[in-house]
Amino acid sequence: MVSQNLLLTAPIGRQLTKMAGPMALGILAIQAFNLVDIFFIGLLGTDALAAISFTFPVTFVVISLAMGLGAGLSACMGQALGAGSQQRAALFTSHSLLLALLLVCLLSVLGVLTIAPLFRLLGATDALLVLLHDYMLIWYLTVPLLVLPMVGNSAIRATGDTRTPSIVMMVAGLVNGLLDPLLIFGLGPFPELGIKGAAIASACSWLMATCVSIGLLWRREKLLRWPLIQLDLLFTHWRQLLHVAIPAAFTNLLNPLSTAVLMMILAGLGTEVVAAYGAASRIEALMLIAMMALSSVLAPFISQNTGAGLHLRSRQALLLSMRFAIGFQLLIFALLWLIAPWLADRFTDNPEVSQHLTFYLRLLPLGYGLQGCFMLLASALNGLRVSSISLMLNSIRLFGLLLPLAWLGNYWYGETGVFTGLLLANILAGIIAATFAWWRFPWKIKQPTN
Repeated sequence: MVSQNLLLTAPIGRQLTKMAGPMALGILAIQAFNLVDIFFIGLLGTDALAAISFTFPVTFVVISLAMGLGAGLSACMGQALGAGSQQRAALFTSHSLLLALLLVCLLSVLGVLTIAPLFRLLGATDALLVLLHDYMLIWYLTVPLLVLPMVGNSAIRATGDTRTPSIVMMVAGLVNGLLDPLLIFGLGPFPELGIKGAAIASACSWLMATCVSIGLLWRREKLLRWPLIQLDLLFTHWRQLLHVAIPAAFTNLLNPLSTAVLMMILAGLGTEVVAAYGAASRIEALMLIAMMALSSVLAPFISQNTGAGLHLRSRQALLLSMRFAIGFQLLIFALLWLIAPWLADRFTDNPEVSQHLTFYLRLLPLGYGLQGCFMLLASALNGLRVSSISLMLNSIRLFGLLLPLAWLGNYWYGETGVFTGLLLANILAGIIAATFAWWRFPWKIKQPTN
């Protein structure tokens, strides 16, 4: 019954906190285990670490596709659940997983056939191509095991359960971290596989996550049906899913693209500035975990309430989240202002890098609250199934504000101007997001037809 659905009835702040807490722990665990993964690969030598660095653009494309499909599924089935239609939600889930499997298998086949030409185009040497082939052949053949649990966990989160997917994320990361040294270096009875071992360890952790996620959807959530049982709905659901998924996937891809352009600007300022920005980005990711977690749970909350016709509750959730973002991130700003010099010295012993890093950590966090508002609005728009608006706003933020202001700042004041430009871009984008949320969210947006 709808009345028993806590996403529709529980106090908004309490419910969002209950959902965001486990999600934050899951994100933190995944980041930690990714660092462990890179650490063990780095022990193989510079070539192995360089080879893995070349894989990042490719892996991010696939992960962006999975995140986009997950956003589409979460929005579509969340609105179905909010409207009280368990059967339609189950069909959405089943059809979405089938589409995800088909798309990633197609990408996998294309990837296997283009390993050498693609990475040669990216600049890999012949020596690195040998390592890349060993790693990416296994990665491509097993990547469906990564995409399926990512999409499946989005469906579980759409029901309001963020604890279980977070546990699955943490356990998968732990399995990967434990298997890495065993398979890479051949400890105990395990063979020494080098970089192949890192790929196999990842595949094993993905297999575990896939089995758990599919099992939960089938047995506990009752959200899986034979996807071909109603062919008349299959293409309708795929169209509705892609209406959200394609803009959401492109939104995810915009960030690394803009980062690449920003790195070109910073590279002209010297290695020390690039090093400072690299360290700051890692610290920044940790400081924004709360916003990542809150934005990830806001989408299913809004999709269910929109499906139930509770538009005022959706609006209140977004505005409450934005107020929290500003208050919480101001506390983070105050903390970083105090500890920035100490933190910079932990990351580098180069005085110039430390000076740039300290300046960044005392300046950019001032805009974290408004940056969080932008993240929250983008997630809320995905929940409304209008991710095309999110893509438009994110494009304006990156290519209309962030990169131009960074370029102008560099032209006038060097690295100080670049960092100041980034701050101004985040502040202006946050103001746009808050204004949009206040005046336009959610009922004045034309909803897509079911």
